Amino acid sequence: MRAWLDRIRPGRKIDANSAVLLPFRPDGKPDYSSFEVHLRRTVQAGITPAVNMDTGFGPQLTPAQRVEVLQLTRKALGTAEFIAGACSFGETYEQSVRSILDQGGVPILFQSDAFASGDPIALYKKITAPCPKALAFELGTMFAPFGRIYDLDTYRRLMDIPNIVGAKHSSLSRALEMDRLALRDQHRPDFKVYTGNDLAIDMVMYGSDYLLGISTFDPDAFALRDRWWAESDPRFFELNDALQALGAVAFRDPVPAYKDSAAAYLKVTGRMKDPLPHPSCARRPANEGELLAPLARQIAIAAKR
Repeated sequence: MRAWLDRIRPGRKIDANSAVLLPFRPDGKPDYSSFEVHLRRTVQAGITPAVNMDTGFGPQLTPAQRVEVLQLTRKALGTAEFIAGACSFGETYEQSVRSILDQGGVPILFQSDAFASGDPIALYKKITAPCPKALAFELGTMFAPFGRIYDLDTYRRLMDIPNIVGAKHSSLSRALEMDRLALRDQHRPDFKVYTGNDLAIDMVMYGSDYLLGISTFDPDAFALRDRWWAESDPRFFELNDALQALGAVAFRDPVPAYKDSAAAYLKVTGRMKDPLPHPSCARRPANEGELLAPLARQIAIAAKR
């Protein structure tokens, strides 16, 4: 426990990345106009967007739709950097990576059955070979049945791949993430550990950066929280607590339904008109917006908006 407390790093600039929600219309088609506005909002807040992730329904989209998202993202953001999920749902990883590189994005390898067993290192090397830089992704089975969390030896060998510059860790376990931070500091200090723990967003206090789904609910509030941490401003804690309260509700069981919660939050806060999740997404009760509204007010008060 003492070692964990010794890790706290006030005044550190956080590398902030957000898995952006792709909203849908009642006819089941993507609402690209609302998505574009939300992309720009995320970048204007100072957060790097990540598209075609689980939050953006990357695994549920067709390969053609994923390319549409990539093209729209590049057009909307100009030269700004973005991350994109590379997956093998309906295409090969190599095809997915090429589509991302064609738009100047940074691929993050979304796990599939190909990564579910055996030694994944050779696969990472093969798929990321054409990438100037890429990211890996550990995914707990609460998010997807094919998810896998690696042992520390595999994680160390993953860090040995030079063009893999970081990895998103989504086990929802503080202890496992702390182990990765300690290994990172010892083995490759420049490697980024991006927390995907939406139930412990304060992992940034201990040296994690983030690539979170919860940050798509309110990127402006997350950016303010991050700035207050970099400035050693104690207002960080109140705002972090308010955002964490939102995460605790939005990421309740069934966890994948958090995307429906995101749509409800964005609607109740007036940031989107009538967003819906992908038709295949697990749904929340019809009054989800009413449940989240007090949390939105708590965040607004903590952010003094």
